[in-house]
Amino acid sequence: MTDTADLTTPSIRRFHPSDAGVRLVCFPHAGGAASYFFPVSRQLSPVADVLAVQYPGRQERRKEPCIDSVTELADVLADELLEWADRPLAFFGHSMGSLVAFEVARRLQQKDIELVSFFASGRSAPSLSRDEGVHRRSDTGLIDKVKELGGTAGGLLDDPDVVEMLLPAIRNDYHAVETYRLTPGEPLNCPLVVLTGDADPMVTVDEARVWREFSTGSFELHSYPGGHFYLDTHAASVMEKISTRLTS
Repeated sequence: MTDTADLTTPSIRRFHPSDAGVRLVCFPHAGGAASYFFPVSRQLSPVADVLAVQYPGRQERRKEPCIDSVTELADVLADELLEWADRPLAFFGHSMGSLVAFEVARRLQQKDIELVSFFASGRSAPSLSRDEGVHRRSDTGLIDKVKELGGTAGGLLDDPDVVEMLLPAIRNDYHAVETYRLTPGEPLNCPLVVLTGDADPMVTVDEARVWREFSTGSFELHSYPGGHFYLDTHAASVMEKISTRLTS
């Protein structure tokens, strides 16, 4: 196993290195970046060594080609995360990140690396993926969809220069999500915690509950008031739940 004291890998950002006994790997939403999880890293560093995934094609990786397939992205990330598996791993994914994290977890489990916990946020179960044609919209239509969902990037999208920089990654990620189709495979073997907003236009509470079928471990479902980015206003409660699970 690789010594991770000074390890750097292309997709992993480690904002607050920690000696905690578990690593929490965080996977961003469509169009999102590793920096979204900087506050999570800061708050949870006493209980977890937080690793934030940086997909290619954004921020300092913006000159790299995007990967427009969830499964291809999962192949790349699973290989990288093998180098970080010298401690137990837990995954947190939001929206698209939940799908990517699920596929990465499947690949690691095939290599006998099982997660201690899986947190799926803001996403229907993998079997319920559907193509709503968002990635085929005009630039204006695509940006309108992102603004509709809210989140920290919403206000930035009134700046044409920011839009020009972010739009390729956003379109790429919607393509990846909308063309994803679940392939048969074994369920995960870890505890599964699903979190969702009760007014999320992307997923109903019933659709979130279907995640129960994808792990043989314990299952919890927590619904919060709010939409797709409910976690921006309920961060304290979400962090508490993660912390409690990782230290129990």
